[in-house]
Amino acid sequence: MFVDKTVFSIKRLILWVVLTITSLSLLFSSAVHLYSQITTYQKTIEENVVVTAEVIGHQAIPFVVEENDIVLQQLLAALALAPTIENVHVYKVNSEPEMTFLASFNKAGIAPVRPKYTQVNELFLPQMSLDVIEVVRPINLDGDLIGYVYIRSSVAALDMLISQSISITVGVVVFCLVVCFLLILKLQNSIALPIEDMVKLVQRISRTKDYSSRVDSHGIKELDILGNAFNGMLFNTQEHMEKQAQAEAELLKLNVSLEGKVQQRTLALKEANAELIQTLEQLHQFQRQIVQNEKMASLGDMVAGVAHEVNTPIGLGVTASTMMLDRLGEMRVAFEGKTLKASTLSRFINEGEENLNIIYRNLNRAAELISSFKQVAVDQSSESSRVFAFSSLMNEILISMGPTLKKTPHKVYIDCVEDLVVESKAGPINQIMINLIMNSIIHGFEGMDEGNINIKIELIENTKVKIEFVDNGKGIPEHIRKKIFDPFVTTKRGQGGSGLGMHLVYNLVTQALNGTISVSSEEGHGVYFSIVFPVKLVNSK
Repeated sequence: MFVDKTVFSIKRLILWVVLTITSLSLLFSSAVHLYSQITTYQKTIEENVVVTAEVIGHQAIPFVVEENDIVLQQLLAALALAPTIENVHVYKVNSEPEMTFLASFNKAGIAPVRPKYTQVNELFLPQMSLDVIEVVRPINLDGDLIGYVYIRSSVAALDMLISQSISITVGVVVFCLVVCFLLILKLQNSIALPIEDMVKLVQRISRTKDYSSRVDSHGIKELDILGNAFNGMLFNTQEHMEKQAQAEAELLKLNVSLEGKVQQRTLALKEANAELIQTLEQLHQFQRQIVQNEKMASLGDMVAGVAHEVNTPIGLGVTASTMMLDRLGEMRVAFEGKTLKASTLSRFINEGEENLNIIYRNLNRAAELISSFKQVAVDQSSESSRVFAFSSLMNEILISMGPTLKKTPHKVYIDCVEDLVVESKAGPINQIMINLIMNSIIHGFEGMDEGNINIKIELIENTKVKIEFVDNGKGIPEHIRKKIFDPFVTTKRGQGGSGLGMHLVYNLVTQALNGTISVSSEEGHGVYFSIVFPVKLVNSK
């Protein structure tokens, strides 16, 4: 006799426990995220105000020196386009602490504010109140303090961003709680219903003595384990025979599936090989073009390099696929002879996955190499010329390489007059400098604690520019220096180097810039590159 005595409900327990944990987690994570976002918004607004003050101070230097308040007032009038800036003052320092009020800007509808002579030190760091942020930044000329810039900006945008963030966060939390509640209801049915079905089955078996009944699988690991154990107790022998037949059927199905997968991968490998062969034919066409244009004298080395680099991954892929076919033949024999063991099958699956991964990696490597070689043939001379200051261009190059240079202890020094303005192709010059600097960092300074790169730019004959690139690295071996501009020449073969960097530099100098490049180096004494190309002089003092 069964006594129906309910102590607690599993459904309700699951609902409250999961919903409580989810709610606390969401509230905590949302609060942390909201705090971090508001802090970021505030910091961004402070940085924008400081940067604006620095820019205004830099532009106002000549007018502060000349005490030209009229032009300075006109300069500040342009700030009317800035939606957040309310008041701006510019002070001139006569002799500290004496200051003169030069010019100001007051946004329409905003009352002027009194001068901040006595608060310049206090407002050096941005000070934020309920509705405004204030900051004072010094104006320096050649290291001397000549004045100050005061900015007062509205923080209404910060309040709007905070309101939006709070609204979005609350909406996301509510949405997540609703979704969580629906998922919990689904979880309740997934756990409680199988247990109820199992209880009813046990009660029926106890009444009817019908041991042919079985517990159905519900997809829950623990319940399935209990059901399988109960089924095994009822029909151990019958279950053994059925499992044996089922295992044989699954084994046959698995073999057929594996054979199909191997055939698919083999077909894909053949297609990839066909594509590689087609790409190799395109490479030969590029080689013929190089010979016709007489741009390079080492066509044979280029073909040998391509063949070596491409054949190596292809050979590894072919070897791996051949091993797969051999192992598949052994598995077929074992299966047909009914001697196939589970351990043998497991080992075959593991070896198959490993060989297929080898095939994929090597085909991918071959494709990457071919893609890199194709880029070498890109016509760099298509970029149009423009007027630029050489010193500014070099500074822009160093700025663009800032993240890379900061990771190394090496230094780059530029020697170029400020007023050298020419008309030429800036794009190829940019690529040449980046390639030479990276070549020194990767190859020249390998194993060195600190290296120096010196780049000197000078005008010769008023029609040409000469760039001298010098580093104090370990130099270039004689056998490498003689063919450094040939394709696929590298000391990093097998370590990710393709050997196309200096070849690309040579093409950019000779084709895009119509210039010449030479190199001299001794092992252990650094490297010296000399690049000369024609330019149109715009202004040079």
